[in-house]
Order: sequence, then structure tokens, then C-alpha cells
Amino acid sequence: MPTTTFRRAIVVSVGVAIFMAASADFSAAQAQESNVVVIKNFMFSPMSLTIKAGSTVTWKNLDGEPHTVVNDAGLFRSGALDQNDTFQFKFDKPGVYKVFCAIHPYMKETITVK
Repeated sequence: MPTTTFRRAIVVSVGVAIFMAASADFSAAQAQESNVVVIKNFMFSPMSLTIKAGSTVTWKNLDGEPHTVVNDAGLFRSGALDQNDTFQFKFDKPGVYKVFCAIHPYMKETITVK
């Protein structure tokens, strides 16, 4: 039979995991509402975003490493964003825009403008 300390450790671990999952979902929903894309852990979050034409998207780098925000069709390209730097772009025309980091090309996202 597991000890009381072991059972408590399991309960605490499960609670922490649930809290972290709920926090991640809230952060992604909050980012979508305000058209903010967070760059963290070498990922764009959210990885896909749907906005209305005329909306501005803001990218914010929370990593300790520099990242860029580049459109694959050459429409926009940020300079290297250090930690806490931001980049903004106003999407005037409907379409699907592919975005990546030129320093880390495996980092990708899609912006859909309606």
C-alpha cells in the first residue's frame, strides 16, 4: 500500500499538470483575442490565427534567443527580435499568410485574414 507521502506527491503532481494545461489554453485564447503572437520555447503561439482584414498582429519574443518574423512571400520581415522585443504588421488584404523565423526556419505559423 502506498505511503501517505507518496499519495500526496501523486495528487500534487496531477494538480500541477492540470493547472499548467489550463494556463496554456488560457494564454493561447488570450493571445488570439488581442492578435498577439507569443514567441516562446522556439514556437509561435498560437501557430495559426484567424483575423479580420485591417487587423494588426503583434509578435512578442519571450525567448532568451533572437527570432525574426518573416512572410514567405516577402510581404514583411522583422529584424532580429531580442527578448521582450515586438514586431507589428497590419494585414489589409484577405488571404493566407505563411510566417516563419529566418534564424530557426522550423518555427512556422499561419495567419488567415478574412
